Amino acid sequence: MPLTIDACAAQHQGDRKEQQDRVAIFPHPRHKGVLLAIVADGMGGHTGGALAAEQVVHTARTNLEHFAPGEENPRYLLENSMHEAHTMIKASRFINEKDPHSTAVAMVVQPGHITWGYCGDSRLYHFHGKHLQTRTVDHSYVEHLVASGRITPLQALTHPNRNVLMTSLGGENAPRFDFAEHNAPSAGDNFILCSDGIWAYFSDDELGCLLNENSAREACQKIIRLARERASGSGDNLSLVVIRLQEATRKPGHKPA
Repeated sequence: MPLTIDACAAQHQGDRKEQQDRVAIFPHPRHKGVLLAIVADGMGGHTGGALAAEQVVHTARTNLEHFAPGEENPRYLLENSMHEAHTMIKASRFINEKDPHSTAVAMVVQPGHITWGYCGDSRLYHFHGKHLQTRTVDHSYVEHLVASGRITPLQALTHPNRNVLMTSLGGENAPRFDFAEHNAPSAGDNFILCSDGIWAYFSDDELGCLLNENSAREACQKIIRLARERASGSGDNLSLVVIRLQEATRKPGHKPA
């Protein structure tokens, strides 16, 4: 059964003075059914973080325009985009006299194949229906402590260093990337890409239900509303992309070729 994509990107400034996140969904300019979704969470003082996140999104879009689906590995598109953005962000330090950094999480959707990659603590969750299939593991100090058994996942939620990253784009050291793929996309697959301003306020189960029970636009609206309520006036920038795969419905009177 052919699939259709229900997708939406959304943002809210939260209670910060500036929106330093960037989020986008880009369809491939020449290949139907191919798109790139990306969330970048910028850091680095006034305007610096926004410039870094903007560079991440701009670089990914430029590389997508030259990407040849079916001939090139989408992982290389994501990896090259993040490497190039890292180099450009580092170079901008000398121009702008700032210390810009950014996280990144991006996903390439193609017919029969989905690939994602990330750097930092912006996350991707993959659900089938409301059931979690996988999520990215943050490149953070706290996730390192959890993985080594030094603290529990419950303790990680309130750890004083939970926002300390082990890697980012634009840092002094070479950034770390991780990648994964889904080779059998089907109706009922739901994805959310989001910054920590979103995921900090939700359990996996709650996100799964919100994605499964609402359209992409409705899910974005409800998630932002709930995150704002739970932030109680001290919320971070909020950015997310929701992508839902659905069975294509045949139009009345349409006959297959």
